[in-house]
Amino acid sequence: MTHVFVAPHPDDVALSCGGLIASLRELGQSVSIITVFSGAGSGSPLSPYQREALGFGTKTLWPATEAFNRADIAPDFSIEDGASPPWAATEDRLDATQEDADQSAKRFWQRASWYRRASIRNKPLAGQVLVDDLPTQGATYTDSIVEAAAGGEAMALRRLEDERYTYFAEASIIFLDLPDAVFRGYEGDEELLGAPRDDDPAPSEILRREIIRLEPQVVYFPLAVGNHVDHQLCRETGMALLNEGRRWIMPGPEWAGRVAFYEDFPYAWWRNFSGIEDLPEGSLDALPPDVLLTPKFAEISDQLERKITGIGLYASQLDRLFGGEAPMAAAVRRHAASVAAAGGIGGAAERYWHTLVP
Repeated sequence: MTHVFVAPHPDDVALSCGGLIASLRELGQSVSIITVFSGAGSGSPLSPYQREALGFGTKTLWPATEAFNRADIAPDFSIEDGASPPWAATEDRLDATQEDADQSAKRFWQRASWYRRASIRNKPLAGQVLVDDLPTQGATYTDSIVEAAAGGEAMALRRLEDERYTYFAEASIIFLDLPDAVFRGYEGDEELLGAPRDDDPAPSEILRREIIRLEPQVVYFPLAVGNHVDHQLCRETGMALLNEGRRWIMPGPEWAGRVAFYEDFPYAWWRNFSGIEDLPEGSLDALPPDVLLTPKFAEISDQLERKITGIGLYASQLDRLFGGEAPMAAAVRRHAASVAAAGGIGGAAERYWHTLVP
């Protein structure tokens, strides 16, 4: 039995369905994740809004650069050019300290065929490059590294996090690598959380092809609780499957009963989502009139901490979404308890809206 989860972006399935996925794998059932909008539109540097919308704001992608880069730390004292600061040691004391540092370095490297000097002056020695001047070493990220962050690099990091999660969850993953909405011309929260543009159709054909190839028992689409345009387009694909009629020649699968919708977390938490009546107006207009949505609760008490661990693998997103790993864990626990209470069950739960024909 295969369960296919459609993720608009890397991390969406882990956030919303991580408990069910862990339960399914414990039962020995196969899980596949299709991440749809995991691509970048260009290799150009990200705009400030693109970086923030993708989860790579100043507090997330570069916490040790923009906040703690030496260039951003103002001196405590104003020092005139050529003058020594009041705390500076004399050359004699520096030389003595350097000698001690060299002896310590020799002892540390005595079992190696070479050794490095330990420069206390933070200057290159013997033609060696200063470690802080290397873009991937030391404690300092230079301004050029910050400015070089491009769409492709950012999305590559998010795909890597997605791969780590699927390895952790013992699932398989397919990247469609379609460009994220911020690379398709959506600018600002009003557009990103508004209606999809007429020239930006749902990726129904490519997504349908991958879903059919996997022969799922159930395929899970986002409900688009937060109205993010990429989530809406994935939901539209689920609706399109439900609207497929039986064909006399080469009949297709009956999707009613196989299609389900998950509640997008943390949007459902932020908006205190209680049921489909809380969706934005018109969200379910494409649902066939003879198909009903019925809630089913997945009890995940035994898998809750595993879900939290899986979400923690998306380190680039935690600060933007929750303010850190600990607040994330607290929000996941509270929301899971709230969903369980809504279903009249104890512990923790996730809610899914399954389709059926009366």
